[in-house]
Amino acid sequence: MTDYLRPLEFGCSLVPDAGDPVVEYAVHADELGLQLLGIQDHPYQRRYVDTWTLLSVIAARTERIRVFPDVACLPLRPPAVLAKSVASLDLLTGGRVELGLGAGAFWDAIEAYGGPRRTGREALGALEEAITVIRAIWSGERNRRFDGEHYTLKGAQSGPVPAHPVEIWLGVGGPKALALLGRSADGWIPSSGWAPPERLPELNARIDEAATGAGRRPEDIRRLYNLSGTVQDASEGFLKGPPRQWVEELIDLAVGYGVDTFVFWPEGDVRGQLSVFAEEVVPEVRRQVTLERGGQ
Repeated sequence: MTDYLRPLEFGCSLVPDAGDPVVEYAVHADELGLQLLGIQDHPYQRRYVDTWTLLSVIAARTERIRVFPDVACLPLRPPAVLAKSVASLDLLTGGRVELGLGAGAFWDAIEAYGGPRRTGREALGALEEAITVIRAIWSGERNRRFDGEHYTLKGAQSGPVPAHPVEIWLGVGGPKALALLGRSADGWIPSSGWAPPERLPELNARIDEAATGAGRRPEDIRRLYNLSGTVQDASEGFLKGPPRQWVEELIDLAVGYGVDTFVFWPEGDVRGQLSVFAEEVVPEVRRQVTLERGGQ
């Protein structure tokens, strides 16, 4: 049982389908008071609009909600330019951008779009290098140099500096990638489909061990969780049931498994699902977790 006692946050992640009113869904999420909004990043999907373009439009149409790629496809996003995009949008929104980052998947599709096909070792190495490059570009310092196997900086003039300390959240699951996260990243963003609750203790432990070994506090690393499911009348298993079931399951994830940031992926009636999640699930989870923590 692990509770890192971090403040809870709640958000949603939307599918960037060109035929859906995604921007209107995002405005609705902002009006509901959700704190985060993610957009998955699959440029090779012909039905999807570009993630960074969509995030920019959403940021312009909303007032409070923070936005992030859930998660950016590194092989098709050169890290120096990606860092510039993040910093630019963060400045233009007054500090409302975070960075979800992935090493890559669907290699046939990535290669079809001109990206590199990487082995697991290569993808992990590129991810580690990318974190270094991104932070160098955010530094605002002149003449930045980096000589990596996958990425280089050759006297780069970095900047602009983001409006706030942008966090890097990794969507990874392998032992070596989790160790990299514990040493170098600000958060972990797994999905309920491939990281069900029973796997979280083992995976969190790998992050914690690496963080401690690097002189970091495990509780300083954000633990997000992509929630794939439906709020509905009948109970049909994990994350498929009425609001009271969702409340119980999210409380368990928070105080039993260390999750502090819940990112809901609504299915079906997106507006309706966002409403019931924000109005019937979120407040009760906040209330009961506060009680479980003894009012802290």
